[in-house]
Amino acid sequence: MMKIFSTFLLLCLLSITSTSEATPTANPICPMDLNYILRIPWNATDCRNPFFQTTAKSAMNDSSKIPCCQTLLSLFGIALAQHLKETSLFNLPDLPTSNSCLRDFQSKLSSLSLPDDLVSHCFDPLQFVISASVCAGIQTTRDWVSKLGQNSPLDSGCRSELVGPGCDACLAAGLKVQTILTGIDGNKSHSMDCFYFAVLYAAGIVNESGPEGDSALDCIFNLPLNIEKDSKSKHSALVYGLTAAAIGILVVFVLMGIGFWFYKWKKLAEKSSLEFDVELDEQGSRPHARPNTGSIWFKIQELEKATGNFSSKNFIGRGGFGIVYKGTLPDGSMVAVKKVIESDFQGNAEFCNEVEIISNLKHRNLVPLRGCCVIDGNDGYDEGASERYLVYDYMPNGNLDDYLFPIPYDQVGTVKKSLTWPQRKNIILDVAKGLAYLHYGVKPAIYHRDIKATNILLDADMRARVADFGLAKQSREGQSHLTTRVAGTHGYLAPEYALYGQLTEKSDVYSFGVVVLEIMCGRKALDFSLSSSPRAFLITDWAWSLVKAGKIGDTLDPSLLKDGDSSNSNPRAIMERFIAVGILCSHVMVALRPTIMEALKMLEGDIEVPQISDRPVPYGHPSFVGDGSNFSISPTLSGHQMHNGDMLR
Repeated sequence: MMKIFSTFLLLCLLSITSTSEATPTANPICPMDLNYILRIPWNATDCRNPFFQTTAKSAMNDSSKIPCCQTLLSLFGIALAQHLKETSLFNLPDLPTSNSCLRDFQSKLSSLSLPDDLVSHCFDPLQFVISASVCAGIQTTRDWVSKLGQNSPLDSGCRSELVGPGCDACLAAGLKVQTILTGIDGNKSHSMDCFYFAVLYAAGIVNESGPEGDSALDCIFNLPLNIEKDSKSKHSALVYGLTAAAIGILVVFVLMGIGFWFYKWKKLAEKSSLEFDVELDEQGSRPHARPNTGSIWFKIQELEKATGNFSSKNFIGRGGFGIVYKGTLPDGSMVAVKKVIESDFQGNAEFCNEVEIISNLKHRNLVPLRGCCVIDGNDGYDEGASERYLVYDYMPNGNLDDYLFPIPYDQVGTVKKSLTWPQRKNIILDVAKGLAYLHYGVKPAIYHRDIKATNILLDADMRARVADFGLAKQSREGQSHLTTRVAGTHGYLAPEYALYGQLTEKSDVYSFGVVVLEIMCGRKALDFSLSSSPRAFLITDWAWSLVKAGKIGDTLDPSLLKDGDSSNSNPRAIMERFIAVGILCSHVMVALRPTIMEALKMLEGDIEVPQISDRPVPYGHPSFVGDGSNFSISPTLSGHQMHNGDMLR
């Protein structure tokens, strides 16, 4: 968890596009003292050649993926935080000043025998120039106080020594401030920038030890250090020798790994390259690229006819990255046509590669892909732009959310019945089996990233199928995935993924646990509408607190126990086991969550459910539980002493 501040700082700074108009000055002097670069024993291994050149090349010069750039940003952030403390400015006043500071920064790095092009590789001078359009109009600490008051969550969470739970509390406070500022700004794209301001404010203004103190270096900036500051080891030569040996071994393995993955990528690219089947359209004008898959390649005219020219009458809903319409093909079969509006795909080739991946997934608990359609700007449709469509089997019973939290009447004026216990049980097991297939049934594993009730569709037999693979990510076997774009839905996002983008199979497990709790408890994952509390209701905190208080039965949806004999048709013990598995899967600690295969075995009764462990820093507090009906997220952060790294394990 300690990587959050450095990772988010990198993502935020890279996303800032300043529009400041300042009067240029001739060779201005940098207002920041950068001599600390020579004082602090920071680890420059990632920035030395050939390691830097190798990682930069493998990352295609994307600085957000270069370890050295993350280290340098943490290092430069120390100066920015000190500058904030001295001047009350969150960034530098103009572009010439930013250029001057970056030149000085590079000069200090060069004096340590580091490459002379590090700064130009990692930074854009504009990203450090102050602007009113970055986050809620904040440019100075006075602006900050006017938006958040004298006592923001950072003031209470990041003031003292940031070790163990203290660091966790500070990180949670930073996330809370980010949410508040993003709400004030009204533009969600500024979310990263607001977190960047929270980082600088925590290190420069709030923390008692200041930007160069151990708390800021270790927790806020997560700057890699060679040795402890107060360490006086008599065996430094041995330590440095072992460090050098470890670095040498690491470089060898990295180079071997890069070579291996390049070889695998090249083979995959050759296998999944586009086949250009020459197929003239009705006007006989030009060929279309067809992905090398078994799926159907639809023409846009076919989809227009199937959906009534994408009529509003056939509109189903808006998904995570597109709009969905119901359609009827000439053979009478029903389909769901998704028009992709936004996605991670940079081009049509990448999109077609994703289609190949999806079309090869065959499992009864996944929504089958029928085919796709790609139109580029030269096809006569929205000249200059591309349009992409995915065609899935139509699921007649809609999505799970419609049944868990139905509106009083649907479009045809009927009332949806509450799900029975057997239906809920089958849906939970179906989703677990679908995820188990994605994680273990294909190589490399696929992480969904957006498991939630609206992405679980119900077929004609009310069996669940996992949908919306537009957000899916393939993983490198045995590794986590650090992403620069966090995709998903608040309330379902695993903490380690929401905070700094670390994606593993257990990120999906967390989301699955939240869905299990929604199904069993009949309450939304995240609810801001409770009139009894000014804070949001978070189902994971509410259920965990009741279970720890010995009131697991109070978490069950009352409708589950109304009808039938609870010992037969509605076996309470099995229901409580499902609740326990949901809480275990949605534990804030990655290491304490089961894999999806382990969770499935627990649900089926093949293995015992372990005791629910305490949380290191619970988001909720027992004093807010009461009778379980008015629980809300607590501002109090307390917990047991645990290592920060445990959340990321």
